[in-house]
Amino acid sequence: MESPGFWEDVEASKQVSCELKNLKDVIARYETIKGSFEDMETMIIMAEEENDSELVEEIATELEDFKVRFDDFRIETMLSGEFDSNNAIVTMHAGAGGTEACDWVQMLYRMYTRWAEKKKLSIEVLDYQDGDEAGIKSVCFQVNGLHAYGYLKSEKGVHRLVRISPFNAAGKRQTSFAAVDVMPEIDDTIEIEIRDEDLRVDTYRSSGAGGQHINKTSSAVRITHIPTGIVVQCQNERSQHSNKDKAMKMLRAKLYLMKQQENAERISDIRGEVTENGWGSQIRSYVLQPYVLVKDNRTGCESGNAQAVLDGGVDVFMNAYLKWINTKSEEEF
Repeated sequence: MESPGFWEDVEASKQVSCELKNLKDVIARYETIKGSFEDMETMIIMAEEENDSELVEEIATELEDFKVRFDDFRIETMLSGEFDSNNAIVTMHAGAGGTEACDWVQMLYRMYTRWAEKKKLSIEVLDYQDGDEAGIKSVCFQVNGLHAYGYLKSEKGVHRLVRISPFNAAGKRQTSFAAVDVMPEIDDTIEIEIRDEDLRVDTYRSSGAGGQHINKTSSAVRITHIPTGIVVQCQNERSQHSNKDKAMKMLRAKLYLMKQQENAERISDIRGEVTENGWGSQIRSYVLQPYVLVKDNRTGCESGNAQAVLDGGVDVFMNAYLKWINTKSEEEF
């Protein structure tokens, strides 16, 4: 007969094996980059000795490729936060703008799914609510894979869209908003006290688009943490019990992050400065009319190719955020 802690030991062993594999992958990438650098050094010496112009062109091409790979690797070294290597849970809600805002949420959802595909990360939809006329009113999904949270934490905040409305017969320019929340998936080893009397648990029939989005035969669960007003819900799992377990994990993560933020604010007060952006702060603008520009309000990073960004090319903004936050941490230190 299996001991009470048998399955816990199995899970712990799996986690260690996964971490070991990730570390081996990092070392292998480092060795590859180091080898490329040494190869270029050798090629440069050969080009100088032989005065070979074709070899110089080859080195220039190799150098550009090296810069990209080196910068990607350098960015990953900045993902050293407590939960940066974890899966990410992303929740999006339509803000001001009515049907336009719901359509904007759908555009953002497509953008992040495309980004995840390029990163070879998987997506699991946890909750989905269609807009009244079009688009998505709200969606919660989990992005699974190494450093999912580390990258996606840069996306938390309000995203603003300016464009000619496809839902307005007069073709007027309209501004829409969508709120994006991002939290890491955390395991049960993180101790957060949650009292049963502080919870209100509601069950309801799953609804939404069905198919790839939700399992319409399952029983959805909504949990409200009364002291804080935090609400989490899940309807994608096969049973009410599984939905409740998933929702409790989301609640635990939100409460833990709230506690961390409160501690950070207390430290910030002692220092005499407040640098954290709140939930309602606008972080990025996507302007499609009268000009085309995507600009991050925190880092100043911008791109004139809005379509590429909306097709999943968000890395430039995520990388700029990681560099920006890393610089701020060094300055504060």
